[in-house]
Amino acid sequence: MEWNDLIRLWNHASIKVLDVRHHKMKLGDRLQSYRLPASGFLYTTMGSANVCLDGHLYKAERFHVLHGGKGMCLDIDRLEEDFDYYLIFYKALIPHPCRQEILSLIETNNPFHMQYGFAPQYPISLFRIVNVMAQEWQISHSLERFHVNTLFHQFVYEVFIQLQKQDVSLSKLDLAAQALRYIHNHYMEPITLEQLAQTLSYSAKNLSKVFKKETGHSLIDYVIQVRIDHAKELMKNTSATIQEIAESVGYSDRLYFTRIFKKVAGVSPGRYKDSLKNARSGANRLYRSSRLSIVPGRLRRYNVYRYDNHYQYKGESQLPMYKGLKLSMAATLLFCFALFMSACSTGTLNTNTTTVESKLTTKGEAAPSNKPQTEAQTRVITTIKGDIEIPSHPERIVVDLYLGSFIALNVKPIGTPELNLKNPYFSEALAGVENIGEYESVSLEKIIDLQPDMIVTGNEAAYEQYSKIAPTIVVPYGELKNTHEELTYFGKLLGKEAEAEAWLADYDQRIAAAKAKVENAIPSDAVFSVMQDWGGNTGVFGDNFGRGGQAVYQALGLKPPAKVAEQLMKEQIVEVSGEKLSDFAGDYIILTSDTLTLADLKTEPIWKLIDAVKNDRVYIWSKERSWYFDPIATLSQTEELANWLAGAK
Repeated sequence: MEWNDLIRLWNHASIKVLDVRHHKMKLGDRLQSYRLPASGFLYTTMGSANVCLDGHLYKAERFHVLHGGKGMCLDIDRLEEDFDYYLIFYKALIPHPCRQEILSLIETNNPFHMQYGFAPQYPISLFRIVNVMAQEWQISHSLERFHVNTLFHQFVYEVFIQLQKQDVSLSKLDLAAQALRYIHNHYMEPITLEQLAQTLSYSAKNLSKVFKKETGHSLIDYVIQVRIDHAKELMKNTSATIQEIAESVGYSDRLYFTRIFKKVAGVSPGRYKDSLKNARSGANRLYRSSRLSIVPGRLRRYNVYRYDNHYQYKGESQLPMYKGLKLSMAATLLFCFALFMSACSTGTLNTNTTTVESKLTTKGEAAPSNKPQTEAQTRVITTIKGDIEIPSHPERIVVDLYLGSFIALNVKPIGTPELNLKNPYFSEALAGVENIGEYESVSLEKIIDLQPDMIVTGNEAAYEQYSKIAPTIVVPYGELKNTHEELTYFGKLLGKEAEAEAWLADYDQRIAAAKAKVENAIPSDAVFSVMQDWGGNTGVFGDNFGRGGQAVYQALGLKPPAKVAEQLMKEQIVEVSGEKLSDFAGDYIILTSDTLTLADLKTEPIWKLIDAVKNDRVYIWSKERSWYFDPIATLSQTEELANWLAGAK
C-alpha cells in the first residue's frame, strides 16, 4: 500500500481509543490464542519474547511495535526474562457520505487491519506517549479520555515517521487467511457470513467475494466442511454419542446435524460410525483368527441406532453401533434360541396349527386368501423386506417410531426407547412398558429378555438384528404420508380396523372444530412460521419434523411465507441466521425454546423488528411438547395452537 493512501485513510477516519492496557509477564508465563477484540498496537518496553501475530513471528527484544487488525490471534511465548508491554485498542470509522475513491480504497487496502512490526530507532519518544496514555486512561474522566485520544494521534504520527525512515513494508491483510483462521478456531460456535464480516470489520459482500476467489468455496460451505471433518475425527477417536458430537461441532439440533452430515459425507452419522467399527472389528477378527482360530469370538451387545431426538428420524439407514459389553448368559441363550426358532418351519413347531396367509401391503390393502381362517395363529404380510410371517394376534410387541399409533389403537407394547416413555401426550398410558434404551443405544439384550412376538420399527438398518429375535415389520419414516395412512395401516396390521376407523372419525371431527376456530380468528391470507431457537441461529421447519409442523401445515392447513414455502417444504429444515430471519418470519410464529420468552424477543435486536413479535403473535413452547409428531401429539398440538390463535390479536 502506498504511504499517501494510508495517510489519506487515516485522515478521513474517525478514530476513538477503546482501551489502553499495561501488562507485566513473569518468566515462564505464556499468552496463547488471544484474539484482538479491535484493531490495535502492541508496544513492548522491557524483556524479550517470541511474539506471534496471526502466524507471523516477531522476536521482540526490549522496544518493539506491532500493529494488527480486529480478530487477529496473538501469542507471546518463550520469555527469556520478565516481559512488559502495552496494548492500545482503537476503532476507526470512515464517516459517510464520502467520495467513492475513499470507499474503494478502504475495501481493498484497509490500513486499520494491516499487520506490521518493527523495532523503532527512537523508542523513548513512543514510550513517553504510551506511558502517559496508560496513566490517563485509568482516571476515566471525560477530559482525560479526550487527552488519550489526542495522544493516540501523536503516537500514530511517531510510528508512521519511524516506519517511513526505516522503509518498513506494510503487509496487506490476507482477508481469506483471516477468515480461515477464525473458522478453524471457532467452528464449534455459531458462524454466519455477516457475523464474521463484522468481526473482521469488512463488508459481507467483499468478504464473500474474496473468500470464494481464494478458496473456491463459499464461506458457509467451508464452515460446514470443517465441522463435518471434525465430527468424523471425533467418531474415529472417541466413543462420544452423535448428540455429543453434534453439539461439539456447533449443531445443537441432532436432526439438522444428521441432514448436513449425510449431505456432505454421503451417509448418515450412524452409518459412518458403524463403518468405522466394522473396519476395526474386521481387523481385530483377522488378528484373532491368526492367533487362535478355534476360539470363538465372544458375543457382543449391539446398540442399534439413534433417531435424531426421537420423532425426527427420516428413514436414514443407520447401521447398528456396537458396544463392547458381554451379553448375560440368559440373553445369550435367548438369542441362540431365537436363531434356532427362525431356522425352523412354523409347521414343524405347530403341527396342529393351520396358517392363514393374508397379505398386507404398506398401504394396508388385504390380499385374498384361499386357506381356512379358523384357528389361524399366524399370517403373512408383504413388507419392503418381503413376506413376513407374524402372529395373527401379537401380544408382546416392541415398537419405536410408531408408538403413538399403537396407543391410539389401545395396544400397549412391552418395550420402547426411553424418549417415547417421556412423550407428554400419552405417558400415562405407558405404565409398565419397558425401557429398551436410548435411541442411539437400543439394547438388543433388553429386547431379547422381553421375548417379543413381533417388532415394529422405522429403521430399516435394524432389520437384520431385530429379525433374529422376532418377526420384524419395517416401515421407513415417510412411507406413511399422514395420520390417516398410518392409523389405517396399523389398524389392519393389528386386526384393529374398527378401532382405527373410530379413532380417525373422532380425529377428523376434532381437527375440523379446531380449523373452524382458527378460521374465525385470523385473516385468511395469514402466513405461519414454525421455528426453533438454536442459540446463534434459528431452525425453520416444514410440515414433516415436529415443532408443530404437522399441526400447523397438515392438520390446520395453514401456509408458510410464500417467498420461502417451496424451500421449506423441500428441505424441511433450514438454518437461518439473524439477518435472514425476516424472510422466513410469518404473520404468526410457533417457536420452540426452553429459555426465551416473548419479553426476551422484544429486547433482541433482530427479533424485536419482526412484526409477529411486535404484535404478540408468537407462541413459545418447550421441546418436550413440540418435538413429537405422532397422531396423538399432532391432535393435541393442533387443539392447543387453535386455542391460542382464537385468543391471539
